[in-house]
Order: sequence, then structure tokens, then C-alpha cells
Amino acid sequence: MNPIVLIPARMASSRLPGKPLAAIAGRPMIAHVLDRAREAGVGPVAVACAEAEIADAVRAAGGVAVMTDPDLPSGSDRCFAALAALDPAGEHDVVVNLQGDLPTLDPAAIRAVLTPLADPAIDIATLVTAIHDASEASAPNFVKAAVVFAEGAETARALYFSRLPVPFGSGPLWHHIGIYAWRRAALARFVALPPSGLELREKLEQLRAMEAGMTIACARIATAPFGVDTPEDLARARVLLEGHTA
Repeated sequence: MNPIVLIPARMASSRLPGKPLAAIAGRPMIAHVLDRAREAGVGPVAVACAEAEIADAVRAAGGVAVMTDPDLPSGSDRCFAALAALDPAGEHDVVVNLQGDLPTLDPAAIRAVLTPLADPAIDIATLVTAIHDASEASAPNFVKAAVVFAEGAETARALYFSRLPVPFGSGPLWHHIGIYAWRRAALARFVALPPSGLELREKLEQLRAMEAGMTIACARIATAPFGVDTPEDLARARVLLEGHTA
């Protein structure tokens, strides 16, 4: 594999407008995410920007920024557009789509998301972690993956994703973590597809890939990364990263 890590970023956010430039420990949040991606050491890193002010912040932090159409509908589309600009020759065969709101991410999670792609039958890899809290299991904002890990296995194929606690019955439930490693061909196919019925119903774009017959596998990690979605999350991130410099 020859991966590239792409971080889609845009200023529009319903709960925290201007999120990528929110100051944490004296630096914009996108700079912290850029650092975590570099620390993973899996390949080159770039930010797929919707606005010039994000690109300016990325370049000020010593990163690579690519301008993309602000009207693109998703982070996946933004990553594909940036990939075309950065690597027209197709040297990178795997694209890691890393959310830009994970400033405290353990870089090991980025390395872990690549492990399912050791199986050539897998088109897309992602992450899950065990759910231990009943309130999290029932909360629709915590996406669940229907996946069964064989004893001792760290990866397994996903069968479905839902906002409901699936599967029914006794046994572990798995919280889906929205970090993806795409085979380049799978990403190209995905962005060319129209939104699918289950995707629109569940509001989960990975179901578009599944409905089109693409295979998704999950690697499990110990804990979910902390994402910044609200002003309260931002305050927590500031506490966690206080005094952190990269």
C-alpha cells in the first residue's frame, strides 16, 4: 500500500461555525489534527480546504493545503477532489479520510484503520470501539456497526451500520468511528454514485457503498477518539491540550 492522508475541512458547521480555526493551546484546531496525522507516519498528509482562510492556517503550520469547491456535498467528495489535484498520476492507491475535528486523536488509530486492507477483498476500512454505556447504545448520534469479531481477531467485515443499537440480542455492540481508509478505485466509484435509499434513510453515507456492493471491514481500537462538535467539546479540548505544543 502507498497511502495518503487527506483531511477535509470547511468553515460551515451547524453547531460550531468556523471549527477548523478554533483556537486550542494557541493554535487552530486544524493544525493539531495535521500534527496527529503526521505523527502517524503512514504517508504524506494534506488538508482539503473549502475556504482560503483554512488553507492559510494550514500553510502557516507547515502543512499542504488544497483548495476544493466549497459546494462539494461531503468530505469524501472533498478528499477525492484533493487527491486528483495532488496525485494525478495515481501513485497513492489508498486514501485515509481523517476528520478535521479530532485534535486529541491517538496517531495509532490512523495506523490501525489501514490494517483491514491487508485483505485484497476489502474496498474500505474503518474503525470501531466497544460500547459500554447503555445511553450511548441508544443514542442516534452514536453510529453502530453490525460486525462480529472472531475470537482474537482485530478486524472483521461490517454487515450494516445504523443509528439504532444493532444487532438485536445479547452480545457486544460496536460504536463506529468515522475514519476511513479507501482503496483509490473504491473512492472514485463511490463519489460517482448517487445517494442511496438506505443512506438517505439512516443519514449514513457508508451505506451507499454497501448498497453498491462494496465491502467494508472494521478494525477495533480500545477507545473512541474525542471529536469537537460543540462549544462544550471545544472547552474540553482546550483543557486536554493546554500547554501542548507540536
